[in-house]
Amino acid sequence: MPLLSRYCPPLKGLQTVFFPSLLTSQMKKLRIPAAFAQSAVILATAFSSMAMAQNLAIVNGKPVPSSRMQAMERQLAATGQTVDDTIRTQLKQEIINREVLLQAAEARGLQKTQAFADQMELARQSVLIRALFTDIESETPVDEAAIKAEYDRIANSPEATEYRASHILVATEEQANDLTAKLAAGADFAAMAKEFSTDPGSGAQGGDLNFASANSYVPEFSKAMVDLTVGQTTKAPVKSQFGWHIIRLTDKRKRELPPLAEVQEAIGKQLRENILSRAQNDLLNKAKIE
Repeated sequence: MPLLSRYCPPLKGLQTVFFPSLLTSQMKKLRIPAAFAQSAVILATAFSSMAMAQNLAIVNGKPVPSSRMQAMERQLAATGQTVDDTIRTQLKQEIINREVLLQAAEARGLQKTQAFADQMELARQSVLIRALFTDIESETPVDEAAIKAEYDRIANSPEATEYRASHILVATEEQANDLTAKLAAGADFAAMAKEFSTDPGSGAQGGDLNFASANSYVPEFSKAMVDLTVGQTTKAPVKSQFGWHIIRLTDKRKRELPPLAEVQEAIGKQLRENILSRAQNDLLNKAKIE
């Protein structure tokens, strides 16, 4: 079938205009002027070009629409990638390669299998969920002001503070209470740590744990340590999975943060992830599940 007939079906009575191959006999029969016949050829060529412009290529006689290229270009642009002529050439070849393989798969009837249907359903779900997340992100954009505010929050939070603590770790609450009482009466913390602590690393150092962030420790230890002022010792032993701790805060300092420009992208990414996480949890918590 001629290419034009796929896209521009001939109208009754106009065959000689749309099909140049019929011109010779029809011209003789209808005595169409030569100038008009030449115009008909030009018009037919123009229609053919318009039809081809709608297609990226024709593979095994099947048109591959240019819309596939446009869809791929939009996806790349959405990721921030510049689509130039080199990329377009690569995309065109990729689309043609896919069409060849697609035709081969359809020729085998693979599109009729249950496995295909299952994967299509999973793909549909994934695409919709990604679209949902994109929509949520667009409703709460992360701008420079939000990133700066988060940077300042981190700079003034325990996350940006390093603590130097010492501790004495013992197995029982009774012993921990006994040592706490002795410390309150003036006993030397470092000496008692060396003698009684079951933590082999810090015990030999008089209980010293050196500088570390609060989240370096188990939650029970961390919370008790952060609540102390420098030089203060916990009034009661702190229980953790390791045993009973007597904690003393000996120093603390601000951790030097990298410049905002160096971490801006990472902070923005984290904020967007936080937005999606909160939205997801909100939807899950509101869902009526039976």
